[in-house]
Amino acid sequence: MSFSGARSATEETLDREQAKQVLRRLGTMLRPYRRPIAGAVAVLAVQTGCLLAGPLLVRRGIDQGIRVRDTGALNQTVLLYVLVVLLAFVLGRFAIVVVARVGEQFLRDLRVRVFDHLTRLGLDFFEREKTGRLVARMTSDVDAMQELVQMGLTALVQNVLLFVGALTAILLLSWELALCILVLVPPLMLGTRWFRRRANRAYLEVRERIGLNLATLQEGLAGVRVVQAYGQEAAFSGRFEETNEALHTANRATSRITVRYFVFVEYLGVVGVAVIVGVGGWFTEQGIVTVGTVAAFVLYLNSLFEPVQQLGQIYNTVQSAGAALNKLFGLLDTRPSIAASPGAVELPPSGAVTVDGVSFGYGRDLVLRDVDLELAAGERLALVGPTGAGKSTLAKLIARFYDPRSGSIAFAGVDLRDATLEALRRRVVVVPQEGYLFHGTIRDNVRVGRPEATDAEVEEALARLGVFERFVALPEGLATEVRERGSRLSAGERQLVSLARAALADPAVLILDEATSNLDPGTEQAVELALERLTAHRTVVVVAHRLSTAARADRVAVVDAGRLLELGTHAELVRREGRYAALFAAWSSSTVRT
Repeated sequence: MSFSGARSATEETLDREQAKQVLRRLGTMLRPYRRPIAGAVAVLAVQTGCLLAGPLLVRRGIDQGIRVRDTGALNQTVLLYVLVVLLAFVLGRFAIVVVARVGEQFLRDLRVRVFDHLTRLGLDFFEREKTGRLVARMTSDVDAMQELVQMGLTALVQNVLLFVGALTAILLLSWELALCILVLVPPLMLGTRWFRRRANRAYLEVRERIGLNLATLQEGLAGVRVVQAYGQEAAFSGRFEETNEALHTANRATSRITVRYFVFVEYLGVVGVAVIVGVGGWFTEQGIVTVGTVAAFVLYLNSLFEPVQQLGQIYNTVQSAGAALNKLFGLLDTRPSIAASPGAVELPPSGAVTVDGVSFGYGRDLVLRDVDLELAAGERLALVGPTGAGKSTLAKLIARFYDPRSGSIAFAGVDLRDATLEALRRRVVVVPQEGYLFHGTIRDNVRVGRPEATDAEVEEALARLGVFERFVALPEGLATEVRERGSRLSAGERQLVSLARAALADPAVLILDEATSNLDPGTEQAVELALERLTAHRTVVVVAHRLSTAARADRVAVVDAGRLLELGTHAELVRREGRYAALFAAWSSSTVRT
């Protein structure tokens, strides 16, 4: 099963085979909780027995207490009835607590499992899927199951047991009166079948609309600066209003279906009571049944039709949870595009990087073709070229964010596909153009480079880059909260924290996406100094947007139209008067004009 957030509700309708697969997988995941679940079911069975004993006690009280005026039997029956009701109440509350506890533990483990799986998926997955849909999987879909585990599972088991028990009881009490009720079974079955089909489609549509609404919300909030900069608040509010209205319409459709079905079932219940009272009165006159039996039958009818109504409500919850669980299973079934091969090995601490005949494409078309390149240990290489030429893609391949379609990339003679991912991430580190910070302190964000690092090691990493005093001077020092995406710090300070993170990781190969291209002059010098210290004695690959960066590299690789056109030192390529010389001349003239 593959995960795709773009499927429509109709395409996501669970057929019988899919429902069976979801139940089988759910059963497998619930195995660690089977003992408390079995105990809760046993408690519910005893509670149902207590509830079913109530009408029998009413029958006994009427026939043996009221009709024959036996006060002792009547008092005894009343006392037993009170005890049975109290016992049923206590057992019901206990079962709800147990099931809810198990359900919450299951959802807790499921959330962790899904998030852990998401963090291991390749970049191609996140480029293909909308963040809002992924958030919906972790929020609205899990919430749909939370509603089921808190009350729905208990009510489901209880009502099934109650329905079966009540049906058995009326057949044993009087088959003659039971036959009168059977005429209501065909319309009840037809109505339930109609409800199941319509509710199935309607609730899947609701889940789809929730995902679209969350995606629109997330996109608008993430890009709020752009929205406000261009005065597009009204346009984006209108877009959200459209998805919200679609969700409102889908919810109204489910409400109409539910109301029609519940009114129909309630009407059948009223008809059933009328039939039993009318026919039962005649049977009583004929001596076929007793008055107590008729009274018990009326009570059991409530135990027949009320569970049907409850199961109808629970069916909505079960259907919604089943659809949500199916989506989560689809997500868990998505295989990471980047995974360690069997028998993966550790990487040596240092060595050359070799790119051998590499070709790669995101879709059908190739964006890199037959690239050959070798970087000696400690060498600094600048990748230059026009936008879309493939230089960033080549850098991502060296970091193994993607695997080449053909050819290979090796570190110290070991193909990256044959190395463990843990070793690869220790040896090769990428510093993006924007220093992304997580919610937390400066110290927490530096420690992302090596989570087990001590406070002293974090401070040492900052000191090696010459920025320790800068951050210690803040009012709260390294304990300063950076807020969401590091909004409390300037762009330069965010990049300095990002560089310190890389310094703490201490990689052999460092890949930089022009870490100073979007900085103000006030912090650019500090970042440049930190970069010089960070890149010393390391193999460095720089995606150079400014050719002044390329001029300082040991060698320059010119990438254009997916091919490596030129390779050499800055001076060599300028003298060659080829593609790089033309790019450098154009850049130099634009700099002079500026």
